[in-house]
Amino acid sequence: MSRIESVFKKGHKALIGYITAGYPDIKATPRIAAALAESGCDIIELGIPFSDPLADGATIQKASFEALQRGVTPRICLDIAHKISSKVSVPLAFMSYYNPILNFGLEAFCTHCQKSGISGLIVPDLTPDEGQELENISKTHDLDLIYFLAPTSTAARIEEVAARARGFIYMVSLTGVTGARKSLPPELESFVKRVRQKAQQPLCVGFGISTPEQAKRVAATADGVIVGSRLIQLIDEDATLSSLRAFISILRKALDSCENNR
Repeated sequence: MSRIESVFKKGHKALIGYITAGYPDIKATPRIAAALAESGCDIIELGIPFSDPLADGATIQKASFEALQRGVTPRICLDIAHKISSKVSVPLAFMSYYNPILNFGLEAFCTHCQKSGISGLIVPDLTPDEGQELENISKTHDLDLIYFLAPTSTAARIEEVAARARGFIYMVSLTGVTGARKSLPPELESFVKRVRQKAQQPLCVGFGISTPEQAKRVAATADGVIVGSRLIQLIDEDATLSSLRAFISILRKALDSCENNR
């Protein structure tokens, strides 16, 4: 069982927090990650800044752009990950588009990820039919390659992801990009149930989750909740991270209440 898989103990609802590596600056990122872990996050998703983040909304695009302007590279992200993994016990997963990984070299990147304490890779623009090479290499370095499913995914794509994803399956709550939203689509529960019929892996839902009520609704049917844009907003609003800590604690309580109701 991988480190990421071990998070999903029977009945436990996982809270996964996304932050952009190097934002608001390189020194702050390990401190932010520690705040997430201490406040109740089970997994930290660490975004590698990229110039063309197609799946990300305005908030994360801005964070990625500013990190790039400060000279943050994949190698620096690896250094940041190493600092974080030496201070926190929760698993780390890199979120990166495929081009930076390919440019770094698949074998070299996975080797450095393992040395830096990374447990998983989330690659939004890598589909299973194009992912076999990275899949094979990541497996030899004990890295879970986490694939995506969207509400528009066909039955064939669901079956393919269910056969090959490791760690968990990242379920996109809606078609579009990341970003805090006032409401989630009404068909979300049926989407989760449709995937549940085919997949044995934990199912985690992201994109658009920004309130405890939304997180609780997701956790009623899914195994984990992924929150990103709202965390970046709170980091921008309060550099002391008090608001971030409080928000994570509230989300944790909301998910724990789902566990207690099982």
